[in-house]
Amino acid sequence: MNKTKFAIVGLNFGHWIVEDFLKPGQASDNFELAAVCDIDKKRADDMGARSGAQVYYDLDRLLEREDIPAIGLYTGPVGRSDLIRKIIGAGKHIMTTKPFELDPDKALAVLKEAKALGRVVYMNSPGPTVPPDLRQIEEWREKHQLGRPIGVRSDVWVSYREKADGGWYDDPEKCPLAPVFRLGIYLINDLVRIFGEAEKVQALKSRIFTGRPTVDNAQLGIAYKNGAIANIFASFCVNDGQHYSNSTTFNFENGTIYRNVGPLAFCGGKRKLVVVSRHGEAEPVTETVEFGEHTGDYPWETFHRAIDGQVIEGEITPEQIVAGLKIVAAMARAQKSEKTEIV
Repeated sequence: MNKTKFAIVGLNFGHWIVEDFLKPGQASDNFELAAVCDIDKKRADDMGARSGAQVYYDLDRLLEREDIPAIGLYTGPVGRSDLIRKIIGAGKHIMTTKPFELDPDKALAVLKEAKALGRVVYMNSPGPTVPPDLRQIEEWREKHQLGRPIGVRSDVWVSYREKADGGWYDDPEKCPLAPVFRLGIYLINDLVRIFGEAEKVQALKSRIFTGRPTVDNAQLGIAYKNGAIANIFASFCVNDGQHYSNSTTFNFENGTIYRNVGPLAFCGGKRKLVVVSRHGEAEPVTETVEFGEHTGDYPWETFHRAIDGQVIEGEITPEQIVAGLKIVAAMARAQKSEKTEIV
């Protein structure tokens, strides 16, 4: 497979993506890191020296490179749609990150524009296709006649002791309910695929250890249009060695599915999915499946095939992407009002 030239824009977070290109894996297997770009000249120079990529300090200059068809955009989410519009207008495809955008209307408009122009815009959450564990959940729902969804509890935690740095992480308007916005967004997007459209949300929050003005301990309640309810707990305050496990319990009418529930969920680098069902008078049935992929993995191989013109079966629609962003927008309102907000 011929590698496609790729440029990374925004190196505050994007330096992690540069690191992906410096080791074996899907990023370096499919793409050649040809350029890095950041308005912070020292940051850009440092990443250029580390990676060997050409350095740019200005996006417009980078977009003049006709030999680079794909851009990795790793700036903050607020206003990202405007940058995406500029990049796709220059004829480039885009890989970006979660959260995609804070404004769902702007997000939908630019995603539809990209489709009309034949540009590929992918991100790590929600991914372009249904991930293997969520496909397994759908298969089990049918196989075990699990019935309608009832409820879900999702947890994600890490141990951060962050200090204010003047970036968008410090701004409650740009980073609402921070642990949920930065980490729980994966869970929001996963639940949209399983539980459908949301109706209303509630938010709880606290500041425990953080040195930022934004919160570091939060919980989001979601009521879905089908009657199911969900709770997402996300925290920067827990140090137990079980970071980023994204553990989730899915309750259905006739059974329960457990994803990464319990300690050492990442033991051996595998994600574990367990179903326990009891339909009618039958004895309970249990199945277990392990996965090597993780929530939030960047779909480099799929992105490469898409920009090469291949049809990606079951590709996510702009509307499905924006369904999660509508929850985020309601969450931002709930953080300010401390009331239930309609999605």
